[in-house]
Amino acid sequence: MTRSWAEPWKIKMVEPITVTTRDERERAIVDAGYNTFLLKSDDVYIDLLTDSGTTAMSDRQWSAMMLGDESYAGARSFYKLVAAVHDVYGYEELIPTHQGRGAEHLLSQILIEQGDVVPGNMYFTTTRYHQERAGGRFVDVIIDEAHDPTSMHPFKGNIDIDKLAAAVDEVGAERVAYVSFETNVNLAGGQPASMANIKAVYAFCRERGILVMLDATRALENAYFIQQREGGYEDRSVASILREITENSDGATVSSKKDNLVNIGGFLALRDPELARKARALLVAFEGLHTYGGMSGRDMEALATGIREMVATDDHARSRVGQVEYLGNKLIKYGIPVVKPIGGHGVFLDAAAMLPHIPQDQFPAQALAAAIYVDSGVRGMERGIVSAGRDPETGENRRPKLELVRLTIPRRVYTQSHMDVVAESVIEVYEQRDAITGLRFTYEPESLRFFQATFEPLPTT
Repeated sequence: MTRSWAEPWKIKMVEPITVTTRDERERAIVDAGYNTFLLKSDDVYIDLLTDSGTTAMSDRQWSAMMLGDESYAGARSFYKLVAAVHDVYGYEELIPTHQGRGAEHLLSQILIEQGDVVPGNMYFTTTRYHQERAGGRFVDVIIDEAHDPTSMHPFKGNIDIDKLAAAVDEVGAERVAYVSFETNVNLAGGQPASMANIKAVYAFCRERGILVMLDATRALENAYFIQQREGGYEDRSVASILREITENSDGATVSSKKDNLVNIGGFLALRDPELARKARALLVAFEGLHTYGGMSGRDMEALATGIREMVATDDHARSRVGQVEYLGNKLIKYGIPVVKPIGGHGVFLDAAAMLPHIPQDQFPAQALAAAIYVDSGVRGMERGIVSAGRDPETGENRRPKLELVRLTIPRRVYTQSHMDVVAESVIEVYEQRDAITGLRFTYEPESLRFFQATFEPLPTT
């Protein structure tokens, strides 16, 4: 008999949430320009917009915050954070930032020169923005299976070595700023890379003098998938696998608002002291002093505690990914098109398959996210043509093969009953999908448009 599992925590404090009426939600989505990012949180019932900074912190983290040293320079809270990053991730040099995109900015500025190429395993919006702003050109070298939502490849986050080699040969190794290797690739549907691939990429780059920089924001979830799916790792702890991942890199950016279980914070971690020195010089100008970056002492205390807490046992990773799989499997059972295998931090609905009557240039994923919100107050987000933005040279829309709605599950926040409500809403919207119409821009920002763009429904004919 298969036994049920339960979360490895119990609830100590609750936050009331309110269910709004459909009429209220219809007004709210119009006011937000059909962009779920622009909804007020008070108008949202179950918030699956992001897992970034939406974690419920533990009693130990809240207690640690009271120990925060708010000294401007040399705070002991910083040195606790340094020790935690070194012990868990293995990097010697730590540059604290307010969140992950602060680390992306610093890394891009110290490594990218005008005209450089940055190969990576699928873009992420803010990462590519910082790379392009620094004068670089992102080249996608992820395996082809990552662009196929129906593929059951267990490691769709893998880098294609042949694509990487072609990108390097095109410009020469000296014009490759670094390889940007994301663990648990967000825009592919939270898909992991295998340890074999991580090691192969690092060996390839070391032979050519190219740095490998991880986006280790969700490396813990990647480590869990390696444990579950890759031969030889089934008896290893998630903590030891995480450490092996990072050993095959020259540094990492981390948004600590995900794996690290905090509401704010991040860091750039490096091995090279000279690169760290350059990053710290920029840190002082853009974030704060090198011993606090963009965080307070209490933030660093909570972060240091969260880093150790996430790897204390495997139960946390098992429960975290298990809840995502619970929701995904309910939708698959009903026949809802989703990205497979189910990823680590959210369920990604295949909007192109769900709404084949809406062309991509009418933003089907944006329309689907709005429809789900109106149905139930569940807030997800678009991850398709709107997020991809425009090519800076041609001005044309980039057209990703994946047109998705991301239902991202915060850590330690919602119960399985909440997931049941989400599944029922998606199923209801799917049954009424023919009534959903495409959208058009009413306002389009120049960059990162998915955050602030507004839309209106196209007239029906």
